[in-house]
This record gives sequence, structure tokens and C-alpha cells, in this order.
Amino acid sequence: MMMAMLRLNVPSIFVYGGSILPGRFHDKDVTVVDVFEAVGRFAAGNCPLHELTALEKVACPGHGACGGQFTANTMACVGEAIGLSLPNSNMVPAPYQSREQIAVAAGHQVMNLIELNLRPRDICTREAFINAARVVAATGGSTNAALHLPAMASEAGIEFDLHDVAEAFKSTPYIADLKPGGKYVAKDMHEAGGVYMLMKTMLAGGFLDGNCMTVTGKTLGENIDQVTWNPDQKVIYDVKTPLSPTGGVVGLQGTLAPEGAIVKVAGMHRLQFTGPAHVFDCEEECFEAVENRRIKEGEVLIIRYEGPKGGPGMREMLSTTAALYGLGMGEKVALITDGRFSGATRGFCIGHVGPEAAEGGPIALVENGDIIRIDAEAGTIDLDVPQDVLAARRAKWQPRVNDYQSGALWRYSRTVGPAYKGAVTHPGASAERHVYADI
Repeated sequence: MMMAMLRLNVPSIFVYGGSILPGRFHDKDVTVVDVFEAVGRFAAGNCPLHELTALEKVACPGHGACGGQFTANTMACVGEAIGLSLPNSNMVPAPYQSREQIAVAAGHQVMNLIELNLRPRDICTREAFINAARVVAATGGSTNAALHLPAMASEAGIEFDLHDVAEAFKSTPYIADLKPGGKYVAKDMHEAGGVYMLMKTMLAGGFLDGNCMTVTGKTLGENIDQVTWNPDQKVIYDVKTPLSPTGGVVGLQGTLAPEGAIVKVAGMHRLQFTGPAHVFDCEEECFEAVENRRIKEGEVLIIRYEGPKGGPGMREMLSTTAALYGLGMGEKVALITDGRFSGATRGFCIGHVGPEAAEGGPIALVENGDIIRIDAEAGTIDLDVPQDVLAARRAKWQPRVNDYQSGALWRYSRTVGPAYKGAVTHPGASAERHVYADI
């Protein structure tokens, strides 16, 4: 929706549908991810069917987007951070009646935007994109933000790729204790003061540019001035005493991923991993191996041909990653893919590896047993295979043919660009000759 706002450049406001309320199970808040992980425990024989069934019935008690700091809530935070949503509107849970008041307020304010001729591209400057990336890092948000922010930037004609996102992540403290890496859900963040409470301490610490314009017609800094810091809430830490000094999401680059890759480190204890590759050419193959316990501790699982072109469509790998946690292998193996992950994914899971396998990237040349070295502190991901061996493999490599050789997905796979630039299917504002709103 925010891509469309930037493409059309009509005065507009992003109104989020709101997050689901958490379920309650054994006196604890639960989300849909707990169900996925219970499926893994069930497969491992560690969760009786009646327990899984009971959890499934209570995990999603109503309507709204997934409850933790997964992709939907991450991008809802982006909406406020980048200036396209009204202050403290997006963490309000979906069932709350105040959501109706937010929609009405957006309707009133959009009339002011028309009067001011204040458009999305006036608001979403490069500095605003950096602010948004920092808020993602500070909340331990979804790795998918590193796909969506470059895609939005393309619609605005701004150069802002995965490496720019990673640069912002690297220098931002992780301060919001949200699931999947932490304890709390969106409802708790709303009660703690929302995105603007988070941005209050970030601006005070010099981590945001307060001069960026927002849909209120005021700058981000002016909006934040209306907020009083609440030291009694438990969800958002002061930037002076963060959960960790660098962001909850990290960019990687190296011989396995020359165009880059991304990993969520929020809540992880282990930031380095070296092990032999166990290669799969689609997610289903890997999920079956996990379910049937054909993986070993210390392995680096590779799921390839799941990138934008190869999928086609870059699926998320939540079933497999959750099943790994259910088996108790969440941090005992690493998982690398040219596809992407759910924002709910946790563990040593690296996505967006580029160039993707369908384009003959290094991930296409990995064989079982190859040693892979990952260092999320140094930001590196390397394939420990001599160049002459890789050259010989490349000479023999043949592109894999997927099942979609006609129709919309065939056309998509022919036009989609690399993940590090947002996996977009057209040149965006950099090539446009006419802006829709200029009528």
C-alpha cells in the first residue's frame, strides 16, 4: 500500500488494520508462531496431539495481523517512522473501537494534505527511509523490511538498497522487547506508548532525524515533542540501556552472498556459525527432512531456487524454521536461503542471499559437505571452497526450470529484479515520465 502511495504520489495517509490480540495458553500470551513451533514439537514426539489442538484453538482469538513484531507490525511501525501514518495509530489492536476514530482522523487530515499539496514523496526522503530502517532495528523487526524499504524507495526514485538498510541497522541499538526475540506483543507496545514512545528515546539519543516531514503537516521532531517518556513501562528500553548495542537485524555479505543477505539476531545467543552444507532445492524438501529428523546438529541447511525469479515469488520459510525450533534445533543448525522468512522466524536463519540460485549465484554451486562460515558480528557469510573448484562447478551448472512457464508468474519471473533492490518488477520513479498525481 505504501508503494502505491509513493507511485501515485496522491496526498494520502496509511491506516493500518491493527494487530490481533494475543491468545492465552497455560497462563501465557501466545501467537500463531507458537502453533507452528508446536507442530515441530509434535513431529518430534514432544507434544501430544490434544495439546497442539488446544493451543491451535486459542492462539488467534480474533481478527488482526499476526501479534508479535513480525512483518505486518514491523511495516506498521515503518508507516509511523517514515511519516505516512498518524502518530501512535498503528499499534492499536484491530478489535479496539479506537481504530474507527483513527480512520476518521485520517479522513480529516488527508483533506488538509490536499490543501497543503503535501504528497508521499515530499515526506519519504532518504533521511526518512533511514529513520524507518532504524526503527526496524530498534524493535528487532522483520527481515522483510530489508525487502520492502528498497521497494518503497524505488517508487520514490531514491537509491536505498539492502546495504543502506544494513548500514542503518548496524548503528542502531535494539530497545523494544518484542516477540519473536523478546517477551511482548503489539498490544503491549500500544499500552507502553506505541511507536512514538520508542522514537522519543531514539531521537533523544541522536538515532533519528527529527526534521523529516510527516502527514500531520509537522516534522517528526515536532510530533515527538508532544510525547512524554514513560519510565514505568517495561516494553521499550531507554537507548542508554538497550537490550543490545546494535540492531536486532543484521546485513551480511561475502563469497556466498556477494549482493548481500540478512539475518535477525534479536534474542539470539550465538552470532557465529561454521558447518557443512546440507542442500535442498526447494522448501518442501527441507521441511520433509526436518519433519523426518534427517538433519544433524551443526549443519548449515541451504534452501535454494526460492528467490524472486527462482520461486518464482520469494516464499517465506516459516514452516521449516518453526519446525526446527519445535525439534529443539533452532540454534543448533543454521538455515540459509535465497528466499525470505516470516517476520516471526527466529534462530540462525539467513535470507535474501543474492545473486539467487536461479541466476547462477554462488548459492547454486554449493554441494553437500561444503563448509560455510557465518559471522553475524562481523557481517560476513562465506563459502569455503577454492575458486578453481567453483569455476569447474559453474561450467557444469544448468539453470533449474520451475513449474511456471506460462501466465502471470512466468511474466513476473522475467521482469523481477534482485532482492537487495527490493525485488521490484519495474524501474520505479527513476524512469517515469509522468506522475499520476500531476493532473
